[in-house]
Amino acid sequence: MQCQNENVVLIFYSFLGTPELKYQTASGQIRYSIPEEMKKGSLIGNVALDLGIDMQRLRSGRARIVTGESIQYTELKTDKGILVVNERIDREQLCGELTPCSLGFDMILENPMELHHVTVEVLDINDNSPSFHQHDMKLTIGESAAPGARFVLPTANDPDVGVNGLQDYQLTANENFILKKHSNTDGRKYAEMLIAVDGGTPQKSGTVNIDISVLDANDNSPVFNQSVYKATVLENAAKGTYITTVNATDADIGSNGLIYYSISKMQGNIGSIFEINKTTGVIFLSGEVDFEKAKKYEIRIDATDQGALTDSSKVMVDVIDVNDNPPVINVMSFTSPVSEDSPPGTTVGIINVKDLDSGDNGYVACRIEQNAPFKIKSNLRNYYTLVTDTVLDRESVPDYNITVVATDAGMPPLSTKRTFHLKVSDVNDNSPVFSQRVYNAFVAENNSPGVSLLTVRAKDSDENQNARISYILEDTNMGGFSVTEHVSVNAENGVIHAVRSFDYEQIKQLVFVVKAQDGGSPPLSNNVTVKLMIQDQNDNPPQVLYPVQNGGSLVAEMVPRSADVGYLVTKVVAVDVDSGQNAWLSYKLQKATDRALFEVGLQNGEIRTIRQVTDKDAVKQRLTVIVEDNGQPSRSATVIVNVAVADSFPEALSEFTDFAHDKEYNDNLTFYLVLALAVVSFLFITCLVVIISVKIYRWRQSRILYQSNLPVIPYYPPRYSDTLGTGTLQHVYNYEVGRTTDSRKSDCKFGTAGSQNVLIMDPSSTGMMQRIQNEKSILDEPDSPLEVS
Repeated sequence: MQCQNENVVLIFYSFLGTPELKYQTASGQIRYSIPEEMKKGSLIGNVALDLGIDMQRLRSGRARIVTGESIQYTELKTDKGILVVNERIDREQLCGELTPCSLGFDMILENPMELHHVTVEVLDINDNSPSFHQHDMKLTIGESAAPGARFVLPTANDPDVGVNGLQDYQLTANENFILKKHSNTDGRKYAEMLIAVDGGTPQKSGTVNIDISVLDANDNSPVFNQSVYKATVLENAAKGTYITTVNATDADIGSNGLIYYSISKMQGNIGSIFEINKTTGVIFLSGEVDFEKAKKYEIRIDATDQGALTDSSKVMVDVIDVNDNPPVINVMSFTSPVSEDSPPGTTVGIINVKDLDSGDNGYVACRIEQNAPFKIKSNLRNYYTLVTDTVLDRESVPDYNITVVATDAGMPPLSTKRTFHLKVSDVNDNSPVFSQRVYNAFVAENNSPGVSLLTVRAKDSDENQNARISYILEDTNMGGFSVTEHVSVNAENGVIHAVRSFDYEQIKQLVFVVKAQDGGSPPLSNNVTVKLMIQDQNDNPPQVLYPVQNGGSLVAEMVPRSADVGYLVTKVVAVDVDSGQNAWLSYKLQKATDRALFEVGLQNGEIRTIRQVTDKDAVKQRLTVIVEDNGQPSRSATVIVNVAVADSFPEALSEFTDFAHDKEYNDNLTFYLVLALAVVSFLFITCLVVIISVKIYRWRQSRILYQSNLPVIPYYPPRYSDTLGTGTLQHVYNYEVGRTTDSRKSDCKFGTAGSQNVLIMDPSSTGMMQRIQNEKSILDEPDSPLEVS
């Protein structure tokens, strides 16, 4: 009896190693090897030392590891710069038959962005014993079994790999039964034990009991026409898909030559994926095959005749990959917002793209879908960096939706999209801009101080504090005075106010500069010129320059009696300091000794004769000319023009000497009248003050008497006589009492005499006391003024 290795060997993808930790670095990568089943917290390696990274850099760069797996088997201690075991690592559970078995992940640091690939290889230890699918097996052997006949024994399974995996089979020695032809095999039964051992240290083993029954003669075993069959199948193929056909022959005839095919039950879940027709040997698909889970299947087929003689063969089924997995985009790092002054090439994010397919189906290319100022670069396999391609401008585009498309090279190709929303942060790169290059405003003179003149507006394309604008008035000197003495600007809203009242005759235009400054750091500013035009108002009357009005001397114009019509007597000359139509002057003759003799030019103020002068005309002619401007309302001035109608100067002089004396007399009379009015007014005010003072004094005295509880002495105003009802008062006085909050502001009013409210003296004591109480109640009123008439 022979036991062939090809029927019992299982393949595992792993390593066997010692607890000693090892690492190697190359091209920015680092690799460690550790045994499986290490305790949580066990040291894997010092990544800071091995990668040459400073501890401060680990902390400032927020170093972290990214695996993309649901279970975090390792942990990075940034305070010590070491990598430790975070979860129990079972190589058989993690990788199964795959070897070598390794964990791959990336360590990311920020500011600047760094990416380091770390590989941790998990080495196998001998932690699993070989095991049989069945604990007991019955084997039936015909009595006529020829020497060398082969009988299939069950295979054992060991999850370990390498030397720790299944190595050898041993059959226990039995003195009553050996596997060779006996002369008297007459239906006796024998028992054997099959032992499977591994090569680990310590060595481990598994056993199965074999019960052997000897039957009647069946001297030919089935024989496969091929020891190994090869077939292929597409992954995700439908159930029932044909795989291949196996064929075995038996030289016996009759029932001993009938062959039945079966899939060995010693191969785990193979029977749930493949089925075989037991009579035809056709193998077809009964389950699902996934290339990403298993790339190859080894099926053991048994052929058994009616005499329980068997043969076995292997079917090697290769799974052909199809493009059934789209790429998967994992975000390793993404920074948002990014400053608008970031230079081209600034890293925005790092992504990892994986495709579980193989070959061209697993080759992935990444691109950015829309036209955006970004590009994607590949530095390491399956890792892509998203960087800026041009200078960003937040004022033009404040944010971006960046769509990254990952497409594989399969047929048909599969793709995955991932959209990143990136905001652009503001920097103070825009100065305030005024809506106008020059502001013009008009204000009428004699304005009220504090009146709003105009508003300047500036906009800043930046945002938040960088766009907060303050308005500042640039202090300049104009004609010996400061601009701030005339105008001010509100720093918040840019409203310009007048500080004082303007006078057009002094200032006709005010030109100043307003600065708009933002709140950035450093601040940016811009200036604008403001022109304030003062508009004239008709606030000045005309001024007569000629003839000169001088009270000390008399000026007269002389007209000869031979003067013709239109003779120019004189010209009234006047000016108005206002401007425009406010300074347009017109001249009119208001009064004249003889209105039929003279006229005044409306526009030029020329006084001319309108008829021939005769001997009957008076020598002394007095003309009153009014000069008016064209303002609204208009203002005017008058001038008196003395004209002497005479042929000689002595004649005119004698007439106007008397006129001068009369004028002097009239001037003196006016002076004395004004002086008399002033004296009377002074005497009136003095009397008023004295009366009020006396009243206040008496009121205070009465208050003192009342509070001291002394007998009340009636007080009668002067010129009253108490006749106790037997006589009448000489005069009637009417007292009117008014109340205010302050007696010092009381008024005293003298009224006319009248018969109403006459005070009647009651002869009885009761009447007198009533009168006293009435007067006392009036005087007791606090802060009550006394009005006396």
